[in-house]
Amino acid sequence: MRILLTGSSKGIGRAIAERLARSGHALALCGSRPSAELDEAAAACTAAGAMVKTLTGDLADPAAPARLVSQAVAVLGGIDGVVSNAGISIPGNLAEYPQDAWDRVFSINVRSGWLLARAAYPHLVAAGGGAFIAVASMSGIEPYPGVGAYSASKAALIMLVRTLALEWAASGVRVNCVSPGLFLSAMTAPIYADPQKKAAREALVPMRRIGDPARDIAGLVDFMLSPDAGYITGQNVLADGGLMGSIHAHIAGRPRSAGE
Repeated sequence: MRILLTGSSKGIGRAIAERLARSGHALALCGSRPSAELDEAAAACTAAGAMVKTLTGDLADPAAPARLVSQAVAVLGGIDGVVSNAGISIPGNLAEYPQDAWDRVFSINVRSGWLLARAAYPHLVAAGGGAFIAVASMSGIEPYPGVGAYSASKAALIMLVRTLALEWAASGVRVNCVSPGLFLSAMTAPIYADPQKKAAREALVPMRRIGDPARDIAGLVDFMLSPDAGYITGQNVLADGGLMGSIHAHIAGRPRSAGE
């Protein structure tokens, strides 16, 4: 497959890029700007045997998504899949949250995904029915107070994916989300550098570990792009080690009917 991947320089995006490279896909790896990290990701994917091109563009610019799609089509000879992974978080309480921060989070986390999908759609149809995958978050399923627009943007992204999936199903283009739980990523690395915070988070996860991008999410994205997932669309696949379903495990005591 010929795949356009945004946010590919580090963290989850880098892990996805390397997994897709090992699976033999041709890749257009996108970063917000030229960087050593983007070059390193491209070199690692090339070493794995993939044909790789690097592209750059600030996804907060509404013109960037269509430009990246056009460039990817040119350098790859078409596209069969898009992975919209780029995302940001600007923490803050909503009562005092700056409007420009809200707008930037939504422009990158939601609008860019829509604009990428819109620009890619005719090419995915031309490829015989491709796949669009967005990387959302468990924070789009349950609120995460103190992270400003992040939870709201990821919830909007999940609904965007579900809507696109229904609109595009008849064309053969599949649209899905994957939502990481507590993962080591570029955004969370400072948290996990604190042993006490890391241990406290691990204790919440039924599997008792923090997600690893290469081990726990990259393969899922590879599968969702593949023909093996050819009858799956409109889904948000949660990879969280059981965390979201574990709330009752943290409640002391067990209810019991009187007289029993």
